[in-house]
Amino acid sequence: MDEAQLEAQKKAEVLIEALPYIQKFNRKIIVVKYGGSAMKDPALQRSVIQDVTLLKLVGFKPIIVHGGGPAISAFLKKTGKESTFVNGLRVTDQETMEIAEMVLGRVSKNLVALVESLGVKAVGISGKDGGLLTCRKRLSDGHDIGYVGEVTGVNPKILFDLLADDYLPIVAPIGLDEKFDTYNINADEAACAIAKAVGADKLVYLTDVEGLYRDFNDKSTFISRISVSDAKKLIDKGLIGGGMLPKLSNCTSAITGGVNRVHILDGRVPHSILLEIFTNKGNGTMFYDDTDQDAAQGQQ
Repeated sequence: MDEAQLEAQKKAEVLIEALPYIQKFNRKIIVVKYGGSAMKDPALQRSVIQDVTLLKLVGFKPIIVHGGGPAISAFLKKTGKESTFVNGLRVTDQETMEIAEMVLGRVSKNLVALVESLGVKAVGISGKDGGLLTCRKRLSDGHDIGYVGEVTGVNPKILFDLLADDYLPIVAPIGLDEKFDTYNINADEAACAIAKAVGADKLVYLTDVEGLYRDFNDKSTFISRISVSDAKKLIDKGLIGGGMLPKLSNCTSAITGGVNRVHILDGRVPHSILLEIFTNKGNGTMFYDDTDQDAAQGQQ
């Protein structure tokens, strides 16, 4: 067997390994929260979108929820407006909110163009469209930080309609309160709320870390899979801190809210979504319900 035949055989083996996962998740909804370095690097951006469009083409029903914090900060800087954060949340006055909505809309439409260039129909919306995301003002330790929202409700009809018409929805995390004022919503929180509302089989968070560690400074403590109860124990013991804590809270909330499995993946790794979902080993951290025996035994 020559080198070309060996290469072809390796590709065939990869497809065969993926086959049971394709069969298992056919027609299932997967929500992908897209942000971090994978948004800033054009090569990684294309890799992520290739993964999501492939999921669509092999039978998944993917929904992308995207962030855009760095892009918002960059545009604010161009206008001479400095970004201010309180406990990791951007202080958002009226002008900043208008800029954030504009930037997130632009990010959304750029992603639509990239998806469509790969042969899949996509529609970019925000949480304001169809009443998708309703919210209230979020306070930070009792301090008013402006137009920063906390999700209070999700109306998934527009997403179900788009999925039924074979579109890939791309959602910007912006919502309306009861007075129809516009608020910027944390993309992780928006993705969690949407995943629960649509009954997603999987929720994927693309991050700038490999996954979850019991001790981030000790790479040997990496956790490839963890049950909700064990994840809550880590939180209660104060072993999880920094930016990972709210993400971990969203992961456990999604599982208790009916999402089958949640994955934290390193978005800096090309095709990390495909590696996690379509291979036996995976490459990130998977969260699952305590009653999920298949997950406990290592099945993706």
